[in-house]
Amino acid sequence: MSIREASPTGQAALALHHLLSRNGLIVGGALLALVLMAWAWLLSQPHVPMADMSGMDMPGMDMDAGPWSSTYLAAAFAMWSVMMVAMMLPSAAPMILLHARIDRAGSESLRLAHSLLFVAAYVAVWTGFSVVAAASQALLLDSGLLSATTLAFGPKAYVPALLLLAAVYELTPAKRRCLENCQSPLIFIHRYWKAGAAGAFSLGLRHGLYCVGCCWMLMVLLFAFGLMNLLWIAALALLVLVEKVLPCGGRMSRITGVALMAWGVGVLAVESFIRQ
Repeated sequence: MSIREASPTGQAALALHHLLSRNGLIVGGALLALVLMAWAWLLSQPHVPMADMSGMDMPGMDMDAGPWSSTYLAAAFAMWSVMMVAMMLPSAAPMILLHARIDRAGSESLRLAHSLLFVAAYVAVWTGFSVVAAASQALLLDSGLLSATTLAFGPKAYVPALLLLAAVYELTPAKRRCLENCQSPLIFIHRYWKAGAAGAFSLGLRHGLYCVGCCWMLMVLLFAFGLMNLLWIAALALLVLVEKVLPCGGRMSRITGVALMAWGVGVLAVESFIRQ
């Protein structure tokens, strides 16, 4: 009997059966554990209002080394990687869990392996983003544009420029297209589905790329607010979750763009008034 032919009670039972499937529970539990560990690490670090990487709990790291040293780059990369897991995995959970529910290939252990490959590919894309972000952090520190104590832009003139760039990107067709592919898990999987391990990995990569395309500029805003500013990390994570998961996400993206633009213009106006 199909889901359409089932009674309302039967439909609810079928939905519950899918939701509580062993594979879904394992994948969901693994995602939850990863996110909780990432947030636990972030909470254990120095954050608002100061964020000096010398206080980061990373054994063996000599944080007095220069920004281009292997030790500093490793610490910066680790910081960005953990932040991306904490901020982005919650919003990707609906897509990952739907993939786990739809996959019917082979045994349960094989389907679980496919789900893990999907997650691994998604995280790999954001890990690549973390490499670029860590290198950018070292470059900004080396040039004196990033404060070593707050890990935020030292020259405040760059903050409104970053806000305005983020505002413009929120309103572009590229943002809208990436967001549309992140908002509709069923449509995304139907459009790009490929069976097997290679299919699961390629689907995770594609979803990760759309996700980076959707959210990269919001992540760059951390350079304005402070890279270990926990308040802004949580705020941006919540914004990403709303944009990608809730039905009002597209509208929220436009609202965010307008708000960031007003914020940037306001900061410019205040700075101009102070200089007079």
